[in-house]
Amino acid sequence: MPEQVCMGAMMTCSFGVAPASLVVLPANKVMTSNMPAANIMDNKPMVNIPTFGMCSSPSNPEVAAATAAALGVLTPMPCVPATVAPWSPGASKTMIANMPALDNSCTCNCMWGGVISFSQPGQTQCQVS
Repeated sequence: MPEQVCMGAMMTCSFGVAPASLVVLPANKVMTSNMPAANIMDNKPMVNIPTFGMCSSPSNPEVAAATAAALGVLTPMPCVPATVAPWSPGASKTMIANMPALDNSCTCNCMWGGVISFSQPGQTQCQVS
């Protein structure tokens, strides 16, 4: 069974250079392992999903412009996550604030082509289905 994701879960982006820690505000009023539990709507850029350092996606306009200026040499630029859709798929049975709970098998897509996934759920005591 997948593990419940909470505040402090470690994420990686397929085009980012550094891991980032998920930020979950206590608005859902549900805790797991003494940390706020996340649902699939905890996907807001720079609120829930911080920067992954530098972005190397050629779809990112800043990276494309810097690469063009460097005569075609891929030039990473600062990452600013651009997530617009919720995490997917979410827990099938467990709900938090009337939304599916977020588990460590969920992914979130960035507009620039990156796939954000979890490398560590933030806790290991609670599993969801």
